[in-house]
Amino acid sequence: MQLTSPRLRASLLAAASLGLVAAALPPPTPLGIGDPLFPHLGNPGYDVLSYDLSLTYKDNRTPLDAVTRIDARALTALDRINLDFTHGTVASAEVNGQPAAFESVGEDLVLTPESPVAPHTPLRIAVRHTSDPRGAADGGWVPTADGLAMANQADAAHRVFPCNDHPADKAYFTFRITAPEGLTAVANGVAGALPVRTAAGPTTWTYRTLHPMATELAQVSIGESAVLHRTGPHGLPLRDVVPAADRARLEPWLKKTHGHIAWMEERVGRYPFENYGVLIAQAQTGFELETQTLSLFESGLFAGDGYPEWYVEAVMVHELAHQWFGDSVTPRTWSDLWLNEGHATWYEALYADHLGKYSLERRMREAYERSDQWRASGGPPAAPKPAAPGQKIGLFRPVVYDGSALVLYALRQEIGAAAFDRIQRRWVTEHRDGVAGTADFVRLASQEAGRDMEPFLKPWLYGKTTPPMPGHPEWGGAKSV
Repeated sequence: MQLTSPRLRASLLAAASLGLVAAALPPPTPLGIGDPLFPHLGNPGYDVLSYDLSLTYKDNRTPLDAVTRIDARALTALDRINLDFTHGTVASAEVNGQPAAFESVGEDLVLTPESPVAPHTPLRIAVRHTSDPRGAADGGWVPTADGLAMANQADAAHRVFPCNDHPADKAYFTFRITAPEGLTAVANGVAGALPVRTAAGPTTWTYRTLHPMATELAQVSIGESAVLHRTGPHGLPLRDVVPAADRARLEPWLKKTHGHIAWMEERVGRYPFENYGVLIAQAQTGFELETQTLSLFESGLFAGDGYPEWYVEAVMVHELAHQWFGDSVTPRTWSDLWLNEGHATWYEALYADHLGKYSLERRMREAYERSDQWRASGGPPAAPKPAAPGQKIGLFRPVVYDGSALVLYALRQEIGAAAFDRIQRRWVTEHRDGVAGTADFVRLASQEAGRDMEPFLKPWLYGKTTPPMPGHPEWGGAKSV
């Protein structure tokens, strides 16, 4: 058969070329950056600068049609590019504008470009794929009563879109979400354009972040939602996303955010992002999540039965505190999780103390009594044990919450409140929009204390048993309970 179409000839020649390149390379394998807890998470060889995600939603039974565009920079020569991606079907891929061969290996999507990518050059990737909201509840899309939300922590963003799914590689995001008539789509950041509506048809919503973000903090909400705007301290835009039918009932809770932000700013400095708000989803998740600028809460927390008001407020402050500790300053590895959860728990406990409902000292003493048991079952704060296979949420154990807040309490007891407060402020200022790890925190603590704090902090962070608490000889030794 004679090929008469130039476009068809070019397409077949490109496919043949890709086949020859792939044949010359060894079989693709999953890669990772060697995270102690998630060794196959993240990928070497490039740095992502930005993501542009286009998602078309129909209903919770149908995979979303999606296009993920990635702007990156190659750090080394790349014959192949590994992306983290699973739970979706890939239709096509391009690297620097040219078709690329693709293959799924483990939880990696491996792209083979037509020609190797040179080091220190731009890397532009486009993947057309689906994003499946169905399946096991192992993170990623969270079905709600009226649509979807996202919960990507710790390793589930790649169940939604192809990415370099490790918090050490932060990037800017643009979201373009198309949803049927009657539904509202919201994402992290600020609206990038007015919603584009078609007559009696779907609407496309656009959002973009003004600060880099870890993939695990991405948030997209689609549902029958009301988006409520107000102003926070020093003119900070506040934006809440709630079920439209519940907006009046939830208003007393939403009004508290202004005061929560002012309280946090008194302790650690200005809020670090472009806006803030809460996303209240009609779902039973069993957790709340600090997705950047738009914290996810399950609606049952605000149902008015079972939880005292002071407790709900303290939980709201916990997720707000994460915007500084975990979102703006992101952990270098997942073993540094204590820096996220320990700090958020610290301010949660401090706020409950501020309300006069649950004293900080009482909570820390109770944590001290349980600390050895927590370390035995989950590992020490800065070296947590991996979660069991298929139970990644198991990483979030008591030792990374109250057990890690206890480390901060011990540090304050040792160096005094003034030096401790300086550490907190410097930490979120000097590492803003960046990544940092345990060694960075120990170094900063030493600078503010005026002495090497590693001999003091190392047993608290890595010891199998809990050291004596400074200033509290009456606490005795920590004991298993």
